[in-house]
This record gives sequence, structure tokens and C-alpha cells, in this order.
Amino acid sequence: MFEKVLIANRGEIAARIARTCKRLGIATVGVHSEADADAFHTRAMDSSVLVGPATVKDSYLNVERIIAAAKDSGAKAVHPGYGLLSEKKHFAQAVIDAGLVWIGPPVSALEQLGDKLRSAEAATRAGVPLVPGSPGPVETVDEAKAVAAEHGYPLLVKPVGGGGGIGMTIARDEAALVKALEAAKNRGAAAFGDARVFVQRYVERPRHIEVQLFADAHGTVVALGERECSVQRRHQKIIEESPAPAFDNRKDGADKRRELLACAVRLAREAGYVGAGTAEFIWEDSRSAFYFLEVNCRLQVEHPVTEMVTGVDLVEWQLRVAAGERLPSEWTNGVPTKGNAIECRVYAEDPAKGFIPKPGNVDEARWPEGEGIRVDAGVASGGKVTPYYDPMIAKVIAHGADRAQAIERTKLALDGTHLSPVVTNTAFLRKIVASDEFAKGEYDTSFAEVFAKRG
Repeated sequence: MFEKVLIANRGEIAARIARTCKRLGIATVGVHSEADADAFHTRAMDSSVLVGPATVKDSYLNVERIIAAAKDSGAKAVHPGYGLLSEKKHFAQAVIDAGLVWIGPPVSALEQLGDKLRSAEAATRAGVPLVPGSPGPVETVDEAKAVAAEHGYPLLVKPVGGGGGIGMTIARDEAALVKALEAAKNRGAAAFGDARVFVQRYVERPRHIEVQLFADAHGTVVALGERECSVQRRHQKIIEESPAPAFDNRKDGADKRRELLACAVRLAREAGYVGAGTAEFIWEDSRSAFYFLEVNCRLQVEHPVTEMVTGVDLVEWQLRVAAGERLPSEWTNGVPTKGNAIECRVYAEDPAKGFIPKPGNVDEARWPEGEGIRVDAGVASGGKVTPYYDPMIAKVIAHGADRAQAIERTKLALDGTHLSPVVTNTAFLRKIVASDEFAKGEYDTSFAEVFAKRG
């Protein structure tokens, strides 16, 4: 095992990775910008290195300074966390070229799965279903119309290089399709430097299901259950749970769950994956069908719900696999799960005003305690949420013997979360978890935004 690891991230995930390292006796080196000099995550490290000014591109995305910080500090490996540089193949290669261990998937897997076209091709080879639509990028209006003729309306036009819903446009007729094609191309070119677009059948009221994958360098690939992430705003998740309630009330639910997990494992094998990753899918309840979206080649924000139901520390196994260890042989027969877990992302934002970010001071931060409750925080009393970075403050997670108990504990945990004077979405999260729709597991990706408009 490594003696010292550099954690190339900030906020709650950097502190969470440091927690496992400390338990394993691994020294930690953090990085911080000028704006984060006194941030919560810097105090979670044994030491922290200034890597640049407040702007992300000059600090947390500054590969040269981060590599220098790792080498100068004597770190032997680099953990990228999630977001920022975690899925950037040039950063992974720079870590390896510097003689350090990259705690993440191989560069070849990043190259393949980080490209939507190549990942779709890998899914097809692995026998994983895709959303019906164009097999590749659509360049002309006539090609888009051909997709419409085959699959009908509504259609979804989305940039090849996209993420987070950026540039995605729904077309419900031919006139809208022509406009959507141009808009998505322009948005893709501006945001990602790539004007290519897909045209796919738009799945009405989808649910978002993902599978936690893990693989070692010795050929073992396993799925550690699934998560449901359908409570979203602006195509970004705010509540996640495991196991997914989408399967609970269906006669074919158990079969579909097994099929989903098997598809994810086949895809990871096809890509030569190593480490922790997540295969994301759309679930279409009316057709009892799932379709591949993408693979996130990193630890997910919502990984704690999987940890709560499996008892597995995913960060620990990222470290062990990166150090060359094998996954436990018994995992190949399935990792047993116990109970249900729910995660709520606490953001500095105002749900009543379109979920706009609300940076501010956190003079007081009180977190809940109790059986089955966990908090992964990135801010403490006396801290602040700056306008430079993602406004997520913490993740409040609750585990119960069953889903009903997990919901009750989640409500209690949110009641016990107090942050001031900063504006947060905590009360909104509490209302969602207390709603009849959530209790019944009857929600989809549009639910949160519709719920917010109720007032």
C-alpha cells in the first residue's frame, strides 16, 4: 500500500478520500487555490499545497503544478476524486509519465469511454442496448429526418461532446427538428469545441439508473448493485438511493435488475476497465427497457449509498486495486446488500428561484447524528461557499433496514441539518423526501422541477 497519496481535488470528496487514507495509515497531501487557503478540505490533509489563484483553470486544472506538488511532497500516487481532472486522459498520462501511480482506470479506458461515440460502439459490441436513434453523428437535416421517419417524434438532439444536459434539445415535429439541429450544433461547438450531434428517440418521463462497477488488473469485474438518481434539477442529481425503487413494483423487476448489472459488467470487460466506475442508463418504465447512456470513469458523488448497503469502502478498494491487489474472490458471486440508503445533496442554491447558486458565508454548520446517518461535508462553521466552484456543501446520507426506515431517517437527518446564513436547498429536499410520490417510488427525472413549481 502507498505511504503517501496526493488528492487532486477539493471540498467534501477530498476530505472523504483523506478519511479513508487516514484509517489505512496513508499520509495525505492536498491541493488548494488561493480562495481555498482555509477551506475545510485543507484541514483534512496532513499537508496542502497552493497550486494557483481562485480560477479553476489556473489552480485545480493546472496539471503542471499538481504534478509538481505530488513529486515535491514525496507522494507515490494521485487520487483525482470526481469532476475536475478525474476523467481527463492527459492528466492520467501526466501522472503516469511522472512515475506516479494513477488511482483510476487505464488511459485506454478513458480514451474509449470518455468519447460518446466510442463508448456507444463498445456498448454495441458488448450487447448493451442503446437509445434508438442515429448510429453515429447526424450532419444534415435529411439525415435527421430519416431518423424521425424510422423512430417517430419526439426526438432528442444532443451534442456528441456534451454533458450535464448542455445543448440537448427536444424536437416534437419537423420544424422543431430543423431548429434543434442547428441549436445543438452551435451549442456543442461553443461549449465543447465539437459541433457533431446525435439524434435519438426522446424517452418521455425517463428514470435514471446507474450501476456501480469495480474491476481489478487481474481480470475480475463485478457490479456492486445499482442506484436510482432520477431526482434531478437541470439534468443534475440531487437525491440518489440504492437499491433502485424503479424495479420494486414490477413483476419483472428482479430479472431486469440482473440483466442491467450483467450488461454493465460486459461493457466494463469490453473496455478493459480497472478501478471504480459507473455505467449510467435510462430506464423507460412503459416499455420495461433500459438504454445505455455513458460510463463515468471515476468515483461518483453518490457512492456513499452503495457503501451503506454493501458495507464496502469504495475508496479503500480504489487504493488497493491501484496498488495491484485483487478484488475479493467472493465478490464474483455477487456482493450482498443490506437495507436501503438515500443520499441528499445539500447545495447553496435557491429552489424557489430556479435553483440559482447562492454563494455565501457559513457562520454556523450543524450536522445530524444518529443511527444509520452519515454526513460527507465540505464546509464547517466559519467557512464559506465561494462563487468560484460548485455550490455543493455536503451530502446527507441515511441507511435503514428497509426503504421506509431509510426515508424516515433521511427526514430526521435533514431536520438536523442547519446552515446559516447561507441559503440552501435543505428544506426543499425535506419536502421531496416527505412527498407521497417519493414514498411510493413513483418519480422520474422531471419530478423535482415540477415539484418545485408547486410552491
